[in-house]
Amino acid sequence: MVVGVDPLGIVRLSWARGLRITEQLAQDAMALVDETNADRKRPLLVDMTGTATLTRDARRAFTRRCSASRIALLGRSPVDRVIANFAMGTSSVPVPTRFFTSQLAAVAWLRDGDTNT
Repeated sequence: MVVGVDPLGIVRLSWARGLRITEQLAQDAMALVDETNADRKRPLLVDMTGTATLTRDARRAFTRRCSASRIALLGRSPVDRVIANFAMGTSSVPVPTRFFTSQLAAVAWLRDGDTNT
């Protein structure tokens, strides 16, 4: 996984293709996002393109509040959408979270906070 902050102040997390996200990986990712943000709340863009699966325990770990103010999940395929929708539908995500297939749309939503789209 790779985490960094772009020039717009958006934290970006990228998962490796084909990865099975376990509880430990989910906890590590959230800790890294929190460390990156220090004491700030910032939007988070998660590139989950090609993620193989998300375990039940990982979904549970993602329900913990972290320093993300809102989360955009970015994927490309119908499988990515199914994984994201399943994760959002079976877990109580603590901040506004949406799935996108367009990075531009995801960034616009993160920056503008438009909850009507």
